Amino acid sequence: MNAIPLGAAYAGGVQFGAYALERMEPKERERLLRDCSTNVDNLAAGRWETLLTSALVVEEPMPLPYALLLVAVLGYAEYAYGAWWTAAVFLFGHAAATLLVYGALRRTTDPQTRRALDVGTSYGFNAVLGALTSALPRGAVRTAARAGLLALAALPVLKRGRTFTDAGHLAALGMGIGVSLAVDCLSGPKHQKIT
Repeated sequence: MNAIPLGAAYAGGVQFGAYALERMEPKERERLLRDCSTNVDNLAAGRWETLLTSALVVEEPMPLPYALLLVAVLGYAEYAYGAWWTAAVFLFGHAAATLLVYGALRRTTDPQTRRALDVGTSYGFNAVLGALTSALPRGAVRTAARAGLLALAALPVLKRGRTFTDAGHLAALGMGIGVSLAVDCLSGPKHQKIT
């Protein structure tokens, strides 16, 4: 009997938690989300545990297409490279992108930005997605996939109504692609590919 893939268990736990949060009193729900958030105020106060807790909660249940895509990306990464590799890339991308956003925003005096809710799976998801490009066939396909993903992630950053999370998504994806380039260099032509 096979164990449940770590990515599926993670996504299911986050989704279950989101449904549980919906049943809480609004003030208690807001307090819990704020306590888990990697917003400027929390990080400036030294609440570094939020670098982990923010990846464990979402403000509302994930839409089914996104939840399925999250499971598919994490599941394939776990199949191709292993659960520990997938978890490490996810956490690295999530934490590093969060710290880059914090570094850019830490001097802001806008109270709404300083206290914004910043929770969810998207930074880690983008990092793993970028890292998975190393599993594509070498050459034009891999290069086109990397360029296409970066272009898609850059579009929201270039728009007028952008948010700091748009920049975080682009940063996390870029870090994931950096991981994929490292995998390319370290493993040579023998590493696993999508077939």
